[in-house]
Amino acid sequence: MRIEVENIKCGGCAGSIRKGLAALEGVHTVEVDIDGGVVEVEAPEAQRDEIVRKLASMGYPATGSLHGLKSAGAKARSYVSCVVGRMDKD
Repeated sequence: MRIEVENIKCGGCAGSIRKGLAALEGVHTVEVDIDGGVVEVEAPEAQRDEIVRKLASMGYPATGSLHGLKSAGAKARSYVSCVVGRMDKD
């Protein structure tokens, strides 16, 4: 399934998404297109809502799904993921 998301900025973001979604039962593969802001997940279509909720909780809401303060909070979580990803590389 293809999910367009906000806030993917770097390889650290992509790594966080892959790790977070891979932990869900039923998810087989996760591919992240950083430039396109797209997450491709091999999982049963019935899990779409669960996967979208997981992405949002990690700071990567489905495009157009969050507004106002919720969106600002999601961007802050995404920024933290970028920083952690960069620290892991050092």
